[in-house]
Amino acid sequence: MQEPLRPTRSLVAVVGPTGSGKSDLALRIAQRFAGEIVNCDSIQVFRFFNIGAAKTPENERRGIPHHLIDALDPDEVFTAGDFARLARPVLYEIAERGNLPVVTGGTGFYLRALIDGLAPGPRRDEDLRVRLAAREARRAGSVHRLLRRFDPATASRIHPNDVPKAMRAVEICMAARRPATEVFEQGRDALQGFRVLKIGLFPERERLYARLERRLEAMFAGGLIEETAEILARGFSEDAKPFESIGYKQALQVVKGELSPRDALFYARRDTRRYAKRQMTWFRQEKGIEILRGFGDEEAVGDAAVALVGDFLGCGE
Repeated sequence: MQEPLRPTRSLVAVVGPTGSGKSDLALRIAQRFAGEIVNCDSIQVFRFFNIGAAKTPENERRGIPHHLIDALDPDEVFTAGDFARLARPVLYEIAERGNLPVVTGGTGFYLRALIDGLAPGPRRDEDLRVRLAAREARRAGSVHRLLRRFDPATASRIHPNDVPKAMRAVEICMAARRPATEVFEQGRDALQGFRVLKIGLFPERERLYARLERRLEAMFAGGLIEETAEILARGFSEDAKPFESIGYKQALQVVKGELSPRDALFYARRDTRRYAKRQMTWFRQEKGIEILRGFGDEEAVGDAAVALVGDFLGCGE
C-alpha cells in the first residue's frame, strides 16, 4: 500500500479569547517569518463592521497582506463550511508564494472546520427554521431544550442563548433521524498538505476582563453606536447576522431606543466576559495547542511565540 504523502507546507494558527492580543502576535509572527494573515473571526469577515469587530486598521497592518477581512456584505449568509471552502485555497496560494499562512481569530468552530473539516450535513430547511423560530419566540430557550432531548452531547457544547447553533443542530438531528453528534463523527474532509502549529493565548482571567472593559469603553466612545446607525443607513436590515454579535447587539438597541448608552455598555461588558470564558474553555479542549500565558502584545509572550514558530519551521532563533 502506498504511504500517504507527508505534509510539505506549514501553517501557524494564533487563537485565544477576545482581547487577548491575537492580532498583535499574528502581525509579529508574519513580519518575522514572511507571513500573510488569514482572518478566522466570524464578524471581521463582514464589511462595515469595523469598530466592534476590532479590525486592525489598514495603516497598522505593516504592509502584511490580510485575507478574508471585509469579504462579505452584512446580509450574506456565511457558515463555518463556507469559511473552510474560501480559506483553503487562500492557504495554498500563500504557500505557493513561499510565504507562511498565519491564521488568527477567536471563532474556534471556523478553525476546526478549516483544519479538521466538517462532516457533510443536511441542507437548511427553511420551513423547519420558521417553526423553530416561532417556538423560540413563544418561549425562550425552547430550541435548546428540544436539542437536549434529541442530542444531549451536542447540547452540552452549545450555549443555551446561541439559538442559531442550537437550531442548526436540531435541524441536523431531525433530517438525519439521529443525533447530530453521530453525523459530525462521520468522515471529515480534513485539510491536506499542511502541518499545523497552534498557539493559544491564555491571559490571567481578571487581567483579561479588565482589558476587555477598557476596550469596550473605547469602542463605545470611539463611535460604535454611530457606526451601527451608518450600517443601517446603508440599507442593511437589523436582522443581519453580524448585529447579533456582542457590542453591535447593544449598540443596535441604543439606536432603536431600547437601551441607554450606559446600559448598553453594561450589558456588552457582561456578555463579553461570558463569551471570553466560553472561548477559553473551547480552546483549552483544542488538540495539540501550545499554550502561552499572557497577552499577544507582551514582549515575553511574543518572544516565546517566535521561538515556537522558529523551531516549528526549522529556523530557530
